[in-house]
Amino acid sequence: MSTNSTKPEEKGFFEKVKETIEELWEGTKDKAEDIKDAAEDKFDELKDKVVAKKTTAKAKTSSASSAVSKKVKSAAADAKTAAAGVKAKAETKAKEITAKAKKEAAEVKAKAATKADVVATKAKTAATTAKKTVAAKAVAVKSKGAGKKKTAAAH
Repeated sequence: MSTNSTKPEEKGFFEKVKETIEELWEGTKDKAEDIKDAAEDKFDELKDKVVAKKTTAKAKTSSASSAVSKKVKSAAADAKTAAAGVKAKAETKAKEITAKAKKEAAEVKAKAATKADVVATKAKTAATTAKKTVAAKAVAVKSKGAGKKKTAAAH
């Protein structure tokens, strides 16, 4: 009787784990890229506002230009601060997501290793039991054969 299963092969545990990790990683990378793009867009938007304010300041008279210049510098500083804050938040979020993905991957790997150890232990136990059974049957067969030789010699 064949020990091969007639059912189609299903994906193994490790293939499923690998796919899960790949999906998590792709999602993390996509999210990080989205956050980075949003930060760059916000920076460009603020930069355009600062440039617009600078051109307006140049058109004003010299007495008002010093006051406008101060406002533009303040706006530029605010824009840089805001952009830096957005960029820092984006980087922090990306790092958190990456760390979370790595942690989840490590947990999955640990679970997989534990499961593999359990399966290996069960296989060893089954193999040992099978060897003992085979050895016992071999001893029984030998003892039966030895008994027949003695009786044949006695006749």
